[in-house]
Amino acid sequence: MAEAPPRAVIFDIGRVLVKLDLARAAASLSDGLLFGPDELWSAIQTDPRWKDWQEGRIAPHDWYLHISKRLGSKLNFAEFRDAWNRTLDPEPLQTRDLFEELAKSKRLALLSNTDPIHVSYLEANYDFFEFFPTAARVYSCSVNASKPSPAIFRAALDAVRAKAPEAVFIDDIPEYVEAACGLGLPGIHYQNPLQLRAELRALDPRLEI
Repeated sequence: MAEAPPRAVIFDIGRVLVKLDLARAAASLSDGLLFGPDELWSAIQTDPRWKDWQEGRIAPHDWYLHISKRLGSKLNFAEFRDAWNRTLDPEPLQTRDLFEELAKSKRLALLSNTDPIHVSYLEANYDFFEFFPTAARVYSCSVNASKPSPAIFRAALDAVRAKAPEAVFIDDIPEYVEAACGLGLPGIHYQNPLQLRAELRALDPRLEI
């Protein structure tokens, strides 16, 4: 017997819905400092407080003070916030018709490792958020857990009121897709918009995408 089409679709944000431009952000964050983009982001993401930042245990201004001291940055908080948000490319990766079609028959949710500064910017600047109810926007900084922790996947399933086999999770990072599958939540390893639509149609041939 063929498996039933998924009742819910859970999307990662970075590199699935929004392109990340680390070099653009690094150019602003490291203005006047001797850091290349790769070196800068390595220093930030290996910082001892990075997980606290991603999981909501450190406030934005405290993160700004901490990382500025570590990097020797002279930016004020407003400049730092603007530079931090330059990571997010203004042009979304998916077009509106994808969400319009999915929303006809699916419950939609977001599941993202992200921070309060990015959340504020994302929700204010990308219109695809209208397809995701506030309660279905599951951010690591809001639930105090980050992928690949089972806790954040369970929070997303609760948000769409679905059991793991009834949903599908989309992420560009194989490790996170594998973690979802380990919980019985089918996953799609995102590569590009055409591949995503093809895999969603394979799960539900009724979709006109």
